[in-house]
Amino acid sequence: MTKSISRPRWTGYRIKIEPRLDQPPGWYPAAVSVGAIAFALILGGILIAIAGGDPFLSYAHIARASFGEIGVFSDTIVKATPIILAALACSVAFRMKLWNIGAEGQFIMGAFGASAIVLTPILPPETTPWLFIPVMAMAGMAAGAVWGFIPGYLKAKYNVNEIISTLMLNYIAIAWVNYWIFGVWTEGGFQMSAKFPETTWLPRLSDYASTIPILRGLTTHLGLLLGIVAAVVLWFVVFRSRWGYEIRLIGDNPRAAQYAGINIARNTVLVMALSGALAGLGGMSEVTGVIHRLQTAPLAAGYGFTGIIVAWLAKLNPLVIILVSILFGALILAGREIQPSG
Repeated sequence: MTKSISRPRWTGYRIKIEPRLDQPPGWYPAAVSVGAIAFALILGGILIAIAGGDPFLSYAHIARASFGEIGVFSDTIVKATPIILAALACSVAFRMKLWNIGAEGQFIMGAFGASAIVLTPILPPETTPWLFIPVMAMAGMAAGAVWGFIPGYLKAKYNVNEIISTLMLNYIAIAWVNYWIFGVWTEGGFQMSAKFPETTWLPRLSDYASTIPILRGLTTHLGLLLGIVAAVVLWFVVFRSRWGYEIRLIGDNPRAAQYAGINIARNTVLVMALSGALAGLGGMSEVTGVIHRLQTAPLAAGYGFTGIIVAWLAKLNPLVIILVSILFGALILAGREIQPSG
């Protein structure tokens, strides 16, 4: 009796490797961002034309008012600095699919933490600036980190929706700071604290005009350097470190990350705290580099919400965020130049 040998079922098939259809080409994210900006400019031009203005003349005026001279470009950088740090805060959370809508509140709490060092006062006014600045930066980051830790912990422990919790914490942050301004640190009943001593101010380029005359009148301050350093460090963390790989893997495929043994709950808390710390650093740079007093109105100017837009336009890339933030800083600075009147 002969024994028949069964033929493998896969005989006759061949293996063919093809690129994934859902994987866009490398140039696609940049093209989407550029296309979105171009569409916004075209739409804005149409609205200006409908209002009876000249779009080309208006955009030329915006360019001159933002980049036309070294002085106005310096002012553009000042407007861009808090946006850089707020956008970095949003980008690291969004990378892990954590929808931190509370950068505004974390920004305000960072300003509060830095201000507390001056107004309490924890350090005497005669303290050297090079001791004041690091302490205020750490205090601002700590306050922002606490404000990010709260929704991160609630998400990790009780699965509380972070969109709702971070939005609610924005209002709590404003109410908290208002209490201290009106009830404790008010100056003569006004809605602001006393002005900080100059030893607590972030150095400006104009401070070195006696040595380099071209810097005279330039308002760009040390906060820009803080933002650039934060962007470079965050880029290396996200794209060149093991922790960054865990963050990206959790964002792309949480189930695969869980099977790989990655602690999702711990990373949720850490990433939200880091996000809050970056936003808090932005609040510190604004209150010590521009406002020089604790005041709610200029702090609650929407930097945290602008950071959300900038982060997405930059495709969550920390280095690209710097460039997009400068563009938004230019639009904010020049927007007042084309406001309708009459």
